[in-house]
Amino acid sequence: MSKNLISIILPAKNEANSLSKLLPELIALKFFHEIIVVDDGSTDNTIDVCKNHNIVLISHPYSKGNGAAIKTGAKAASGDIFVFMDADGQHNPKDIHQLLTKFHEGYDLVVAARSDNAHASLSRRLANGFYNKFSSWIVGHEILDLTSGFRVFRAELFKKILYMLPNGFSYPTTSTIAFFRSGYSVAYLPIQVLQREDKSKSHINILKDGLRFLLIIFKVGTLYSPLKLFTPISGIFFLTGFTYYIYTYFLFGRFTNMSALLFITSLLFFFMGLISEQISNLQYMKEEQTNKKNES
Repeated sequence: MSKNLISIILPAKNEANSLSKLLPELIALKFFHEIIVVDDGSTDNTIDVCKNHNIVLISHPYSKGNGAAIKTGAKAASGDIFVFMDADGQHNPKDIHQLLTKFHEGYDLVVAARSDNAHASLSRRLANGFYNKFSSWIVGHEILDLTSGFRVFRAELFKKILYMLPNGFSYPTTSTIAFFRSGYSVAYLPIQVLQREDKSKSHINILKDGLRFLLIIFKVGTLYSPLKLFTPISGIFFLTGFTYYIYTYFLFGRFTNMSALLFITSLLFFFMGLISEQISNLQYMKEEQTNKKNES
């Protein structure tokens, strides 16, 4: 095991039952530097359970969101390596060693990739499959599990993207694509998740949070590679306009206003993508220059 200091960070909201079993298992590992539980405004006895164990407890006065708890934990952690886990009992502490072994092969981020059958409902399996395929196309690398909350980060690199992370559930999405965009090394390690301690409880609303995840993908996609998003949209408008022009030309023998509008819209989307691409490159160039100054 590396001599690097390892901080295990768990965002938790009303997870007293699972934490009462999970914390002793984590403490028994003994290779960590610290365990930090960020209580995100729990209304059960999560705080009492945490106080009964030798860990660091940070409490939000009210619920701010999973991403906000992640950021709070990262800011408080002093380790060189961050291990993030869900507090609901789905992640097996014994898998941490495998993730760290993979991490020490030279990666900056290692994600525990869940199998398809880990998602209870068909809608979740389909949604996660779509997110993985879509994000893989955006970054040009295979993403096996975009939304897994069980992951290991190089701490100094993770802290650089804290400002990008939303306060909601989509921190895994944003952090994954941001690491790819920054040129950091990312790996996936397949794992088997455990049954959630409370099977009836889930803080994620399929429809509402599914739309949020999709919106985040588009947001980060425009930051990562805007032309990959805008060019196909531009092409769709152009082909629609061209098809409509052919149709009206042979039917009415003229070029219609609708065709002109579709062609103009196509050009606007293309130039929006081009400008966004330049802005994205300038932003990351500025970030790299700032990092070099800090290092020197």
